[in-house]
Amino acid sequence: MYEDKTLKCKECGNEFVFTAGEQEFYAEKGFQNEPQRCKACRDKRKNVNKEQREMFTTVCANCGKEAKVPFQPSNDRPVYCSECFAAMKEEQ
Repeated sequence: MYEDKTLKCKECGNEFVFTAGEQEFYAEKGFQNEPQRCKACRDKRKNVNKEQREMFTTVCANCGKEAKVPFQPSNDRPVYCSECFAAMKEEQ
């Protein structure tokens, strides 16, 4: 029923594909207009007002690797890298 369409982004001018699946999704949601921007431009526009999180570098208390965390580490509690943190959550 739907076929992939090549559209031109009004922001960057690059061509992008409006897939048959996306067209079906748009129809299900009742959207009347085709997208005017490519995915990269839509994402950039969506995140323009989002505040970037400051990341802090520390050392994992379990494996000793460098870890980046979105909070200021304090010396009274251990901090873990994402891999060690995930492994510890699985054990619980």
